[in-house]
Amino acid sequence: MEPVPETREVLDELISQGDVEIGTTLVAMGRKAREIVPECVGLSLALLEDGLTFTLVATSTEIAALDAVQYLDGGPCVAAAHEQETLDVDRSDMVSENKWRLYAQATAAAGVASSLTLPVERGDRVVGSINLYAATPDAFNGRHDELGEALGASAQSAVVNADLSFSTRLEAVQAPARLADQDDVDIALGIIAASQDIDIAMAHERLRQAAARAGITEGQAARAVRQVFSSHSE
Repeated sequence: MEPVPETREVLDELISQGDVEIGTTLVAMGRKAREIVPECVGLSLALLEDGLTFTLVATSTEIAALDAVQYLDGGPCVAAAHEQETLDVDRSDMVSENKWRLYAQATAAAGVASSLTLPVERGDRVVGSINLYAATPDAFNGRHDELGEALGASAQSAVVNADLSFSTRLEAVQAPARLADQDDVDIALGIIAASQDIDIAMAHERLRQAAARAGITEGQAARAVRQVFSSHSE
């Protein structure tokens, strides 16, 4: 599986900042998921603290292989064809920047026959989630524990078929903007902490409260702080 364009963009930015761990982890997750569930066509990793979602989707070769199997025994795409549902998309362009959104919006429900959500826990806290998507209805049956162990998630709290529409791909589309917001927030926190003689945690809480009261996002509030600081420094 390959990253969708927005995920690739965020990974490239993180690598430029010296963070290669998330990209390595994501690729390893995709490989392990496909080893356990060959029918897997998508994987999304959501990190709650960072507010970022990373998504992998099957390549054109992998989709073609799954299609071959579906034509042998029937499957969601075959059923859609029999119901005269037309999907006018070139699969070779599945992960291209312009066509991925169209493909996902038009075919996710038809192309995804099952999903599995596994929470990622650290101690007694849920810090993220892993969403898996497969092209066959029973792809994840009896594999929850194996997937949870391989991917570092909890199988005990697994949720089946909660996201057949593959909605996490839309969260991944927002990741580049959210990463840019985080850069603004980090700089603003430094400004607030230094100017008010408080620690970063308190600065973050004050920024969060200010944004909530103003009805704007933390990123917007952070940019306002930077703009005011910049104007006062001139």
